[in-house]
Amino acid sequence: MTNYQRITFVIPCRNNLQYLKQAIGSIEEHYGDTHNIIVLDDASDDGSWDWIKELDSKENFTTYRNDSGDRVGHTVLYDIGFKLAKTPIVSILHSDMIVTPNYVQNMLKHLTPMSVVSATRIEPPLHPPGPEKYVRNFGMEVDEFTNQKDEFLEFVNSKELVDRDKTSMGIFAPWIMYKEDFTSIGGHDFLFAPMELEDSDIFNRFHLNDYKLIQSRDSYVYHMTCRGSRFKDGIEIEKEIPLPDGTIWYKPKDSEEYKQLRENKFREWWRKWHTDVLHDDNMMPIVPKRYDVGFVIKNCNTQLLSVLEPWCDTTYVDCEYDAYISFENPKSEYDISKRVYSLNSDITNNIEIRFDATKLTEQHFNGFIKKLPFIIEETNSIGSFNWDIFEINIKSLKTIDMIKPHFKNIF
Repeated sequence: MTNYQRITFVIPCRNNLQYLKQAIGSIEEHYGDTHNIIVLDDASDDGSWDWIKELDSKENFTTYRNDSGDRVGHTVLYDIGFKLAKTPIVSILHSDMIVTPNYVQNMLKHLTPMSVVSATRIEPPLHPPGPEKYVRNFGMEVDEFTNQKDEFLEFVNSKELVDRDKTSMGIFAPWIMYKEDFTSIGGHDFLFAPMELEDSDIFNRFHLNDYKLIQSRDSYVYHMTCRGSRFKDGIEIEKEIPLPDGTIWYKPKDSEEYKQLRENKFREWWRKWHTDVLHDDNMMPIVPKRYDVGFVIKNCNTQLLSVLEPWCDTTYVDCEYDAYISFENPKSEYDISKRVYSLNSDITNNIEIRFDATKLTEQHFNGFIKKLPFIIEETNSIGSFNWDIFEINIKSLKTIDMIKPHFKNIF
């Protein structure tokens, strides 16, 4: 076997034992015991832990169990895995990903300090296509993939010749980096656990800290597509969506647990970043500057307050808001009582946005509220001015440091 640097694979899992076995099996098939593997179980109840703990008898394995009974999410487990890792380099791998023969070496050749290297995913048509991946169906279930494994490896070999040594700029799982770089940035922000926004958040922070975000175009995994976070026993197809190129995107049916988490965690995302999750076609994060913004809203109501509150730091309104605070506080890590005040309160934000709620339209929300950080950055001047229905008073352009996590982490 070729000699190259030993790394640690960190693999969180929850209730997807058959896919986990397949993922670990692919590492062992191609690399034997050359690399360390840390498997972290997130309160699974499908027998996964009984199988995982047997791996402790192997010298290159470390196992960990969240046995609280409640799911904590990949955020917490990723960070525990990094803390347990004993090699300088760590690779995050989802438990529904299958590595290929040259996965490690084709990642390492691009890795330097202050960089993160992502692999190229080959996926069945469960998510929309993109230039950063290959959409090719080699099975959505373990037995389906097993029956097409030879064909899959032939496909990989052919693509590796075409893509050899190529890179592009972007970031997504699976990725690899130096443990020291991960630790120095503070790990994940537990604000988003247990939900995939945790990845988008740390990708933004990597970008803000000037890490190089590199995709290795000739390092491949087959991705069974969210078997760890959304699905327990098999896939539920909701509908088939035709794409412009004539192919079909099979949209999966999300679990109720996932949909509720998604709604709550997106509200947390808006509170932290004041934008949607933004990236270019190659999945390179687009991160605007983060300012201290207050909305001063006349003729507001509780429904509109619910929509607008996450998009700024402080909301000043002339409607009753105690019930909203009581409803929202238990679902948020933020103290909502410190984010909503009466219209008569002293306004302490660096930037004030005043408007009449009766004049606010969907176009205003999409064209101004959701793009406000970019508008402020483009304006780049102190003073007062109007923007359609909005009165804007910029007292300071001081930005908020977003590199470190805002909430609890283990580093």
